Amino acid sequence: MRKTTPKRRQIVTAGAAAAAAAATAGVQTQTAAARPAAAELAASTASTGPYGSGVAGSWSSATRAISTPEQIQRTRQTGGVYMFGDSISVQDGKALAVRLLNRNGTQLAVHNWSSRPTSGAVDALQQWASTYGLPRRILMASGSNDIFDPPKFAAQVARAVSIVGQNRTLYWVNLQVVRRSVSAAVQLADQRNSSWLNMQLYDAQERYPNLRIIRWAEWLWVKPYRLANYLRDGVHPSVPLGQDARNELIVQSLVG
Repeated sequence: MRKTTPKRRQIVTAGAAAAAAAATAGVQTQTAAARPAAAELAASTASTGPYGSGVAGSWSSATRAISTPEQIQRTRQTGGVYMFGDSISVQDGKALAVRLLNRNGTQLAVHNWSSRPTSGAVDALQQWASTYGLPRRILMASGSNDIFDPPKFAAQVARAVSIVGQNRTLYWVNLQVVRRSVSAAVQLADQRNSSWLNMQLYDAQERYPNLRIIRWAEWLWVKPYRLANYLRDGVHPSVPLGQDARNELIVQSLVG
């Protein structure tokens, strides 16, 4: 059996603590969960599915934010960043673009789509690579919707790395999902599956030197009150507090 590394022990222990903290902290921000984007994690929990978090729903008609071809080309030509994300990025992407531009003039082009699993995000990455070419930095902010089928995630990470190639850097924001709107049993499955997905990212980082993980999950866990104050529904960052914190972590990784 493969020896458990400190990173693995850290994420399993912290994940259990986060699940407990989220369950007790949920009432403090329950009213914020009624905002429109809160339900955009595509799932039906009528059946908890094979992994306990429910069954993924359709995302083809969900809210999205996609840059124009002109912005995509400008971003590549100026050495900017391509971003591929889900509903968190639909909510936070514009603020991230402003923060990056103000920090050092970095352009951001986005392909963000609510409720989309990582397979769809990697499809979009492949399309942009073929159509426009890639800049040297790619940001993946995807994975929250993979809690419904965690075993497929590692292959999508490997696929993204292959598309990006060895001479570019792939940044990946890890994830924390414990939906406050579901039962305690499903919340526990959400945390277990979030940790499972994050461990797949850490395994990939050991194999791929150009993969950089942006540790949003650990930033939340290190001070448990952040799970209540920086997440409005257990998934999406609160605005502006959580949004600012997550976007700053991303900017620090991208530009220092």
